[in-house]
Amino acid sequence: MADVTLNIDGDSITVPAETTILKAAETVGRRVPTICYHDHCTANGLCRICVVEVAGAKPLLPACLSRVSEGMKVSTSSARVERSRRTILEMLASAVDLSEAPEIQRFIDEHRADRSRFPEGERREVSLLDDNPMYIRDYAKCILCWRCVQVCADDAQFTYAINFKGRGFDTGIGTFFDKPMPETSCVFCGQCVGVCPTGALKPKREALLENGLALDEIMQATRGGKKRRRKSP
Repeated sequence: MADVTLNIDGDSITVPAETTILKAAETVGRRVPTICYHDHCTANGLCRICVVEVAGAKPLLPACLSRVSEGMKVSTSSARVERSRRTILEMLASAVDLSEAPEIQRFIDEHRADRSRFPEGERREVSLLDDNPMYIRDYAKCILCWRCVQVCADDAQFTYAINFKGRGFDTGIGTFFDKPMPETSCVFCGQCVGVCPTGALKPKREALLENGLALDEIMQATRGGKKRRRKSP
């Protein structure tokens, strides 16, 4: 594979062709913020927090998806880029409960975003779903990053228990026909919980512990309905 030489924030670098701007920036120590991106998930560029400015390109480009090209000039932190990221973070803060999203909170502080810029913004109010002994789903904290859907599908488990539902502001993550999780193809592997960046998916034992339940109460609440058969000696 041929190499490509480009300029990122004034530094000339050479990387293999087909490298994303995000990975190319990492080689020169430029940390481009990401939310929906995950190293083990297919990049979709949904959150747009990783946008960068490329000379000659009219729109800002998502670094997680855009490939490098010969002679490309990239700015990872121009005034336009910073303004875009700041606005995205302010809109997220206006609509979603980010209380358990420390990385996003750090981005808000780093970009000097105003958490109260949109005080009349409609909040994402969704009832907590507690329908299985393994994890809870609090979609009031969901930012629709799609990580959970991806690892449940082709990126890892090939189970397809969850997907997007609804449209526009009412878009959310759900099961087919809104069935309880135990009635779906979910195998409770926990991979969706592991990639969630906001606490929208949380191990049930952790949630109960935070709510002050005693250990024996937690064990009782998270015990599955079926008993395992002991193998004969």
